Amino acid sequence: MTGNRTFTMIKPDAVENGYIGAILDKITAAGFKIVAMKFTQLSTRDAEIFYAIHKERPFFGELVEFMTRGPIVAAILEKDNAVDDFRALIGATNPEEAAEGTIRKLYAASIGENAVHGSDSDENAAIEGAFHFSGREIY
Repeated sequence: MTGNRTFTMIKPDAVENGYIGAILDKITAAGFKIVAMKFTQLSTRDAEIFYAIHKERPFFGELVEFMTRGPIVAAILEKDNAVDDFRALIGATNPEEAAEGTIRKLYAASIGENAVHGSDSDENAAIEGAFHFSGREIY
């Protein structure tokens, strides 16, 4: 069964480039309801914990450095089939391979600086959302 919530982060590159509003417009125009959102910055420890699944990968250090270099926008989104629909909206990790009109095609600079994070499963959406938000912050 698919869930109705997913988690996203607008990453430091997109924040630095002034894309927050445009990305949020794309998200809401696609029928997602924002049920939690905050403008924040990850500490090194938070980024290491959040991306622990990639700890053994050669890009882990660069990923942590990138994700802590500036503020992010974290959000929990709600819609039927949220994870799959959001993954389709953001497009492939590599913006050169992303479909036209997707968030990454429009706003990402590279595989490493790909503008947004989107949960890859219902389970991870719940874990990632709980990492950034307490229950009282979700509406």
